[in-house]
Amino acid sequence: MERIGVGLIGTGFMGKCHAMAYGAVRAVYGDVPVIDRVALCDVEAGHAAKSASAWGFARSTTDWRDLLADPSIDLISITSPNGLHREMAVAALEAGKHVWCEKPMALTMADAQAMTDAAARSGKGTALGYAYLQNPALQEARRLIAEGAIGTPFDFRGSVDEDYMADPALPWSWRLKAKEAGLGTLGDLTVHLISLARTLMGEIASLTAMVDTVHVERPLPQGGTAQVENDDIAHALVRFASGARGTMTSSRIAHGRKNGLRVEVHGSKGMLWLDNERMNELNLYIAEGPPESRGFRRILSGPLHGDYARLCPAPGHGLGFNELKVIELAELVKAIRGEPSRSIGFAEGLKIEATIHAFARSAETGLWVKTG
Repeated sequence: MERIGVGLIGTGFMGKCHAMAYGAVRAVYGDVPVIDRVALCDVEAGHAAKSASAWGFARSTTDWRDLLADPSIDLISITSPNGLHREMAVAALEAGKHVWCEKPMALTMADAQAMTDAAARSGKGTALGYAYLQNPALQEARRLIAEGAIGTPFDFRGSVDEDYMADPALPWSWRLKAKEAGLGTLGDLTVHLISLARTLMGEIASLTAMVDTVHVERPLPQGGTAQVENDDIAHALVRFASGARGTMTSSRIAHGRKNGLRVEVHGSKGMLWLDNERMNELNLYIAEGPPESRGFRRILSGPLHGDYARLCPAPGHGLGFNELKVIELAELVKAIRGEPSRSIGFAEGLKIEATIHAFARSAETGLWVKTG
C-alpha cells in the first residue's frame, strides 16, 4: 500500500487532532503510506470549507455519506457526537472503508456489538481513540511489569478526574442527554482508565460500582432548567481475571483537575505510578537495598522509551496529547497493513464498553457483576 486516502467527519477538538496526525504521521514515520487528505465533512458549509483549507483537505462537504461514496477514500475518521458513531461506522465499513472512531465507541452495548460485527464482516482495520495507551511512559510501565520489576502485581488503583462540568451553573448541553451522549463520566472518562487498567493488569472479571449524578439539573440558554440524564461520578471495586484487585474512580466535576488520569500498580517487589497531567514521567519504587536508602525513582521519557525517538531526539523534552494521536494513527496503519499493532480495534473496544455498562448495571442493582 503506497497511499491511504482519508475522509474526516467532524471539526471539533478531536477532528483537529485527527487532521494534525494525518499531516504529521509520514514526517514522523517515514515508512508509512502517503496520506492523501481527500475530503472533510461538517454540518455548516462555510466552516467545513474553511477547515478543509486550513487542514490540508482537498475539498469539503456537509453530507458525510459523500465520503463513503468516494472511491479515492480508504479510511474514515469519525469525530462526531457519540450518538452518530454506530450509523457512521457501520455504513463506512459496509462501504469498504477502514475506520478510526473516537471514544466512547457507542451509546449502547447493542450499538457497540453492531459496530464490532460490521468490522468482522468487512475485514477492514478499525481503531478507537485511546491515545493515552501510546504514551511512551505507559509503555515503559507495561514493560517493567511484564519483566517482573515490581514482582507479582496484586493491586491497581486508578482515577480519572476533570473539571469541565464542575461549575453547576454551566448550561445544559447534548453531552448530558442519554440519547445523544449515552453514559456520562463513564463514557467520556472512565473508558480511558479501563483501557490503561487492562493494558497493565489484564482483563477485568467483575466489579461492584456506585454511579451518581451530583448536579441533577442544568440551566438552559433560553431560561429554565433541564434534567441531567447521565452520570457525574463513578466509583468501583474491581477484580481482575488474574485474581488481583483494584479501585477505579472518575469524575467530570472535580474542581482543579484538568487531565487527572492517574494509575498505580502495587506488586510484591515494588510499585509504580504515573499521572497524565505529568505524562512524560513514570515513578518507580523497588523494595530492595537498605530501607533507609529506598525511595521513588522518577523516569523521564526519552528516546529509549517506545516511539518517543520518532518524535524527539532529546530526553526530558516531553511529548503531548497531539503527539500521542500521531502514534495512534501509526498503529492503525499497522493494523490496516495486517501487522501487529497496539491499536484498540472494535473487538477490544467492545470489552471496554462492556465494563462501563457493568458499572451502570452494578450501580442499579447494588451487586457485584461480571464484565463479560
